[in-house]
Amino acid sequence: MTSGDFVTASGDGTRAVRAGLPEPVKYEPTLPGPVFAAHFHLPGEPTGPYTYGRDENPTWTLLERAIGELEAPGQEGVETLAFPSGMAAISAVLFSQLRAGDIVVLPDDGYQVLPLVREQLTAYGIQVRTAPTGGDAQLEVLDGAKLLWIETPSNPGLDVCDIRRLVAAAHAQGTLVAVDNTLATPLGQRPLELGADFSVASGTKMLTGHGDLLLGYVAAREAALMTPVRRWRKIVGAIPGPMEAWLAHRSLATLQLRADRQTANALAIAEALRERPEATGLRYPGLPDDPSHKIASQQMRRFGCVVSFTLPTRARADRFLEALRLVDDATSFGGVRSTAERRGRWGGDAVPEGFVRLSAGAEDPEDLIADILRALDESAG
Repeated sequence: MTSGDFVTASGDGTRAVRAGLPEPVKYEPTLPGPVFAAHFHLPGEPTGPYTYGRDENPTWTLLERAIGELEAPGQEGVETLAFPSGMAAISAVLFSQLRAGDIVVLPDDGYQVLPLVREQLTAYGIQVRTAPTGGDAQLEVLDGAKLLWIETPSNPGLDVCDIRRLVAAAHAQGTLVAVDNTLATPLGQRPLELGADFSVASGTKMLTGHGDLLLGYVAAREAALMTPVRRWRKIVGAIPGPMEAWLAHRSLATLQLRADRQTANALAIAEALRERPEATGLRYPGLPDDPSHKIASQQMRRFGCVVSFTLPTRARADRFLEALRLVDDATSFGGVRSTAERRGRWGGDAVPEGFVRLSAGAEDPEDLIADILRALDESAG
């Protein structure tokens, strides 16, 4: 049985631990160290997998294979490309697939850098339409689009759309579909299995989980779809460093452990916040009464580590964040150390001033809940 056969036949934990590992070689490490090389020995014709450091690297190859095995276990023909950040991966899909005159549909409640992307797309003569994630509202503006960009659950509002439904409508008219899978990770949701053409994510977040590297990736069901994406990466030089790629691969081994603990913590925190009247607009797809729960439970296997809620005022939110001891006031999410922030401070999200995005880490749930409830009490004055 080959390493690939073993990974395909295994569950999430085993798959995460074994994903992308090369065949065992006596006296060689299980996961080879990072390959630092700008060029490789290349006598004769320039053929073979490794020629120049901007095109390929053995460390990327192992990581890309690992992510592909997590995104689409057992599927043939899936291709994955690593990038130095989530935005590099997002940009690679958008700018490699779209031309002047094309129409693209984006969520209007997605990641806060998307408005900047919209400006650049528009400057290139691409028509951008937007609609909310919730209620599958993007269907209403889909007609004639070249590409549909989905972000589910949305960041930071945690709305969910029906991927299967949107994919069916898009493909019926020849529209490609890309899903930003950052918040869910492949252990929470597999867009390619739900019919999407691209699964795109920031590996900076829960995928790697330690808050010590930037990374992004694109996975596609068909290698032909990745040809322009690969060309874009080559043209702009949007390549990950070998050390970052190696650290990311190393971190995948604990993904299932981290995801299970962090999603359980997020649910416990959400249940505790339900009892606090000052925390309004509480959202977590794992709550049975959350507006997104029904659809989320049909396409997600884990509901993620992010909880969102709104405190009465900006000042109250700032006092709450300052009073926390186990939860760091920091941007990003998905790390083993819990974080929270008032998202309105960035200015790119359409959220109230008191809106808080909280990312549950891997601490003991009792300690986290006690810290959060104490901070709510102390911030009331």
